[in-house]
Amino acid sequence: MKRILITGGAGFIGSHLCERLVNEGNDVICLDNFFTGSKDNIRHLLASNRFELVRHDVTKEFFAEVDQIYNLACPASPVHYQYNPIKTIKTSVIGTLNMLGLAKRCKATILQASTSEVYGEPQIHPQVESYWGNVNPIGIRSCYDEGKRCAETFVSDYHRQNGVDTRIIRIFNTYGPNMAENDGRVISNFIVQALTGEDITIYGDGSQTRSFCYVSDLVEGMIKMMNNPQKFVGPVNLGNPSERTIKNLAELVIELTNSNSKIIYKPLPSDDPTQRRPDITVAKRELGWEPKVDIREGLTKTIEYFEKKLCEENK
Repeated sequence: MKRILITGGAGFIGSHLCERLVNEGNDVICLDNFFTGSKDNIRHLLASNRFELVRHDVTKEFFAEVDQIYNLACPASPVHYQYNPIKTIKTSVIGTLNMLGLAKRCKATILQASTSEVYGEPQIHPQVESYWGNVNPIGIRSCYDEGKRCAETFVSDYHRQNGVDTRIIRIFNTYGPNMAENDGRVISNFIVQALTGEDITIYGDGSQTRSFCYVSDLVEGMIKMMNNPQKFVGPVNLGNPSERTIKNLAELVIELTNSNSKIIYKPLPSDDPTQRRPDITVAKRELGWEPKVDIREGLTKTIEYFEKKLCEENK
């Protein structure tokens, strides 16, 4: 049994991680300011004496005695991180600094949830961890992209200079239950539009590609990275290497929802990457990890979640 702190624990990914770690018998502290997280995601855990919920913003110092820290705090969809870009970069930079300070004091292991967005508009494909990226430092996505890049620097320097036990993962597109219906991510957008009979909106011509990892696969990879006995620090790509176009994804969602929605096209936003696919060779070698859930299986479970959610909202 470990005492584990999860920042952003009421968010989409964080809530699944909280549930998994509580079910494994750990004491979990869920830290969240509820900017994008939801109490509904972790409400079923509140009755457990192994779970503690704390409303807190990671840009402010937090003190606790913990063995492990999963630092997930940061809005992750363009709709949310562009709403308050200064707050976004402060969360990634100051929040990460505060969590590293806590890890140093407690001698805890800290896992930093970075992102595939550190690669920017990639000039190599698929993306490998040794690629340094091609990021616009002054664009509308920079608050997130550069915030996460700076966070990786902090984590790496705390490891080298102060001997903090660190891990870095780079999360590629992830989906599943507990996604917010208004978060602007492509899968939640498409599913909600299909279920409500709205036109499905594709930005650009739909030829841009993404690789989608089901959330349970990602959580498994995160836990393997945190607990790997070789103390491999990363960074390591966690994502599904199965690549598909956005148009193909829209057509698959229409098929699985039996929707009559039509596909419409709008201009591609600034700095939106045209390709995204992880090379997971390192994850396979160092962690023995690779995703298991097929896109059809994962989408079916996600559609069921949104069907239930929309039904409850319409009661």
